[in-house]
Amino acid sequence: MEPDVQNRVVRAILVAVAIVLVALVALPYLRQTFLAASTPRPVQPRGDLAEFERTTIELFDRVSPSVVQVVVPRRSGATAMSEQPGPGAVGAGTGFLWDEAGNTVTNAHVVGEAGRVLVRTAAHKNVAADVVGLAPNYDLAVVRVTSLAGLPPPVAVGTSADLKVGQAAFAIGNPFGLDQTLTTGVISALKRRMPTAAGREIADVIQTDAAINPGNSGGPLLDSAGRLVGVTTAILSPSGTSAGIGFAIPVDIVNRVVPELIRTGRVPTPGIGIVAASEAVATRIGVDGVVIVRTQPGSPAERAGLRGIDPNAGTLGDVIVAVDGQPVQRLSDLTDVLERTKLPGKVQLSVERNGTQRTVSVDVVDVARSS
Repeated sequence: MEPDVQNRVVRAILVAVAIVLVALVALPYLRQTFLAASTPRPVQPRGDLAEFERTTIELFDRVSPSVVQVVVPRRSGATAMSEQPGPGAVGAGTGFLWDEAGNTVTNAHVVGEAGRVLVRTAAHKNVAADVVGLAPNYDLAVVRVTSLAGLPPPVAVGTSADLKVGQAAFAIGNPFGLDQTLTTGVISALKRRMPTAAGREIADVIQTDAAINPGNSGGPLLDSAGRLVGVTTAILSPSGTSAGIGFAIPVDIVNRVVPELIRTGRVPTPGIGIVAASEAVATRIGVDGVVIVRTQPGSPAERAGLRGIDPNAGTLGDVIVAVDGQPVQRLSDLTDVLERTKLPGKVQLSVERNGTQRTVSVDVVDVARSS
């Protein structure tokens, strides 16, 4: 190739490379100048919401006005309650309207020992409420607002008897004080047992993965029809925040306990007057049933001749193995039957002593009142 031709080719290549380099450097500026949306962009039509979205939105719009925040005032200081939740509050949770008389359901551990609380409605109205009654055995409480003006309708009540694992669950509450928060999930498990601060167990507790956090306590757990199926009460979490394992008191228990609280301010504690060994103790000594440690003086159990452990001889007394023909493996099995017994009532206990089984008729009484 001749030198002049070769020089022209090299110059052409260099010019091309230079043009490419300039283009690469200038490209962002060209895009910013000619392609940037410097005015509001047109809104694209969304189309219809999915069916599950419409259902969830409608459920929240219908139920959330009936869900309130429950704030417990400082226990020390003036008796008059501040009308604004703030540093004076020592506890806060969720509640929901139960009836048109202003009775509101929440957790007993939310109310604590307070005689009056502050209810903050979804419309941001603060209303004082008197504590009507507590049922620590079920972690339920009822408070009644002092003003009925503008109250929303009560939450519709469903049933927990036909719940299925996998069906949708919706929780509305005030986690960390963030009011009117909706979380969704499914019923994760049924028939869980949950101990209460009163030393008893709640049976048939609902487990859900709908996010439940501190502040949700006492709020409604709903089915897809917007009906109450449980009252959120606790979470299982090492960190104290939602780990996808939350618990709710089944509505069938709530629907039995709350009317009693409204009528009398308390719920009877059906019992026969025994002190039972723990399940761990029964397992350790190889006993399948409720081991009676002792009977309370003057109790139905003592009158029926039931006997506890003999501490001097170190021997077992009576072990309850069935009640009304239903096998009993632990204390909660016995208390489940007792709590469904209309007071005053009787149960037939199958008890074992020294390898011999017999049936004993025992009265069921309100042990909280008789103690």
